[in-house]
Amino acid sequence: MENRIGVIGIVVEHREEVAAKLNDILSRHGDIIVGRMGIPYKERGLSVISLIVDGTTDEIGSLTGQLGALPNVNVKSALTK
Repeated sequence: MENRIGVIGIVVEHREEVAAKLNDILSRHGDIIVGRMGIPYKERGLSVISLIVDGTTDEIGSLTGQLGALPNVNVKSALTK
C-alpha cells in the first residue's frame, strides 16, 4: 500500500481529562508523525493540535479512529491522493 502525506487537525476540550490517553496514542503512532504543533487556547478552554503525517491510509485511519474515540476530542484529516 502506498504512503500518503496528510494533515490531521485535533480539537481537544477539557484537555486534563484526556491528555494522557491522547499522548499515548500519538506516541504509539510516532513512526508516521512527521511534525506536531499544539496550541492551548485557554480563553476558550480547549487545545488545538495539528499533525503532519506520512503513512498508509490504514495507519492514518487507525490513528484518527483511536483519537476520535476519545471523549471531548474532534478529529479531521486531509490526505494526498
